[in-house]
Amino acid sequence: MTATRLTSAAPAAPALEWLKLDVRDDEAVADLFARVRPAAVIHTAYRQQGAGAWSTNVTGSANVAAAAARAGTRLVHVSTDLVFDGSATRPYSEEDEPNPVGEYGRSKLEAEREVLGAHPDALVVRTSLMVGGPEPGTQERTVLAAARGESEIVFFEDEWRSPVLVDDLAAALVELSGRSETGLLHVAGPEAVSRYELACRIATAHGLPLSSLRRGRIANSGLERAPRCVLDSTRARALLRTPIRGVSELDPVAAGQPRP
Repeated sequence: MTATRLTSAAPAAPALEWLKLDVRDDEAVADLFARVRPAAVIHTAYRQQGAGAWSTNVTGSANVAAAAARAGTRLVHVSTDLVFDGSATRPYSEEDEPNPVGEYGRSKLEAEREVLGAHPDALVVRTSLMVGGPEPGTQERTVLAAARGESEIVFFEDEWRSPVLVDDLAAALVELSGRSETGLLHVAGPEAVSRYELACRIATAHGLPLSSLRRGRIANSGLERAPRCVLDSTRARALLRTPIRGVSELDPVAAGQPRP
């Protein structure tokens, strides 16, 4: 069986058929679903910021959900921990009320609502910072640049998240695409880790010194950020065969070299 991935880039992967699609184009999305008739879709498309972020996150997600519902397709939609305001002193469960403080979180919360409104049998998976892939991802590239003295970014020691190994998350999403759970599910790492601690662990894993990593506090930054968006993934761990590991399991790698 040949898998299909919708993407803006098409790496070499002979087992996959790569298709390029703008999820904001509802006719193109509908036509593709009608032609391919996928059994399941894991929807990950998003933009963090900038032009097109709201339309990609909200309109694009609504288009995919509506097309999936019409096609009878299992839909797993990926969301974020930043739908919460970070004021809780305990990890957030699926029952906690969202209250995002930033535009990205607001767009992802609206996307959740659009998805579940268009496709009531969809599963919305909230997750956190992703690390540990075959190539350095966004979080790791940011840290590596700072550790090498190439940027002046400050890592907050009072901003806490529950980072997850990206391979574990990917495996969990695939497993969930074959299950029947609907609604909301938190799938994130088991450890509450500050952004500064995460930066230190990433730098150490890549064999880089910590001396260039700058630590700071949200309270001294003048920024509005959610301080403690830690997710409670107890429900997911009870459901899944896939283990969901945190950054304590981050493999040491040679600086700048991909993992095998």
